[in-house]
Amino acid sequence: MLYLAEVQKKAGFIGSGKPEFKLLACQRSEQSWSSVPGDEVVAAPDDATYNAGALVMVELSNNRQIQRHYEAGRSLVTILQTFSNLSKKYKTQEEEIEQWKQSLTFQSQELNRREMDMESRQEQLEQAEADLDKLDEQRQATEQAQAELEQLRADLERKNQDLEGAWAHLNGEMRRLEERQAEMGNISLDEAQLEQLQEALDRLTNAITPTESVRQQLDAAFEHWNQQQATLEHHQQSLGQQQQELTQQQQQQQQQISELESAWQSWRDGETALADRRTELKLQQALIVAHQERITLLSEQLRDQGALHKQIYDLLNTTDKVRLSKKVDVAALEAMPLETLQTLVSELEQDLEKVSRFVIDQEEELTLQQQAIDELKHKIEQSSEFDRLQLETELADEQDRYQMLNETLVGQRRNLLEREEVLSQHQALLRRRQGHATEEAPASAVELEPVLDKLDELRQQTNDELHTLETQAKQMQESVATLRTETEQMAAAQGTRREELQTQENQVRERQQALGCLQGKVDLYGELLPAAKERLDQGKQTLDAIASSLAQLQESSDYQLQAITEMRQTVFTLAAEGTEQLATP
Repeated sequence: MLYLAEVQKKAGFIGSGKPEFKLLACQRSEQSWSSVPGDEVVAAPDDATYNAGALVMVELSNNRQIQRHYEAGRSLVTILQTFSNLSKKYKTQEEEIEQWKQSLTFQSQELNRREMDMESRQEQLEQAEADLDKLDEQRQATEQAQAELEQLRADLERKNQDLEGAWAHLNGEMRRLEERQAEMGNISLDEAQLEQLQEALDRLTNAITPTESVRQQLDAAFEHWNQQQATLEHHQQSLGQQQQELTQQQQQQQQQISELESAWQSWRDGETALADRRTELKLQQALIVAHQERITLLSEQLRDQGALHKQIYDLLNTTDKVRLSKKVDVAALEAMPLETLQTLVSELEQDLEKVSRFVIDQEEELTLQQQAIDELKHKIEQSSEFDRLQLETELADEQDRYQMLNETLVGQRRNLLEREEVLSQHQALLRRRQGHATEEAPASAVELEPVLDKLDELRQQTNDELHTLETQAKQMQESVATLRTETEQMAAAQGTRREELQTQENQVRERQQALGCLQGKVDLYGELLPAAKERLDQGKQTLDAIASSLAQLQESSDYQLQAITEMRQTVFTLAAEGTEQLATP
């Protein structure tokens, strides 16, 4: 099974110990890794020449034996590339799912819109049917008026024929009368003949049809036609205005649709940018976790190095086989007066006491500082995400103070040990010069100062690397906090923009439905008004023809009345002449 491991080397007394592999993660499948619980360590083979802290890939058999190992650099790059490709794939799938959701939402909205359009069309058809009913009523009224006018014209023609027949009869009677007058000379008419002529003239007068009632009905028909014509012109004018308004609204609607599509595209671009921000945020958080783990490891190494450093110093106090260095000029002390040497030893004792008290105070302060760090770590484990950032900042500051104090204390400890050794050598020389027995330091004592210098160098390198990682982690945390805030603000803005666009889209659909209603109304009026105008024109032609016939009939009636009046005058003249002849003897 394949593992990701970290190389560890336990520090020995001189140099580094044998390397070990600390198992960090285990490959479960081709694209699945899981962390290894606990601190499982596997001894490295002899051919492992990695530096401490290096990451390697290790293949273990079922009995936990190392079969193969190699550096993890290329493998980690491949894993990160695979993770990046999977992230892009998942993001693409999320975008496709979101597009499907939007498509389904749009289809649902489109179905609702079509249903509302059908309802609107149904209302338009009902309104159109009502308008058609009104037009049919108007058409029926017009046809009824036309039928009445036709009936009147037929009556006029019939009465005109009767009048022509009566007039022909009267003309015949008049001709006969004239013939008889010519035959008989001045023979006058008797009363019976005069009465017959009067009756004939009365029948002719009554046979002339009065045109006043017909004229009134014709005027009423013309007035009704004028009303229909005004209504038709009003509808035509309204139709023109509605067509113009429909064209303007369609142009505005098309512009709004284009702007809405552009806004939706901008929103989708914003969603893509937001997904990129979230991916970047996850990567930054993963890097912070890696830095934190590395910081923890370096802190542990620094503590181990500090413990080793302390053990070496403790070794100086517990055995005479080792020493720090040769810092005492024995020849000068031998030549120094005894009183001066005593004074020098006394001053060294007082100075050592002062330094010792200072180091003890610093040790206590370092212990308190470590307790504060432990308390902050405990609070971070139990704090919320919001409070954790502030606590981590405080922890970083406390760790910086701890490192500075510890570095200072390292030098103080070494200075204290050096002073103790110098004092010890001075005291031994003083006792020897005073005649007291002393134990000489073994000539073969090991010099520990080069070891301590090397250890101090390693600790300084570890401390510098730790400080660099902590600075980078702090900067990354600030960057992640800023990126998280920007991402949240961007997500909130995207949500608000989506609601605004959905509201605008609903408004556009409502306007589209209103335009559909207006379009249906315009189309309906465009179909009905030409037919109504044609019927009105036909009615006008019929009324004009009736008016012309009525004018001719009126002229004929006037002529007939004039002729009847002349005939009455002639009859009265004949009657007067007959009366005069009878009166003459």
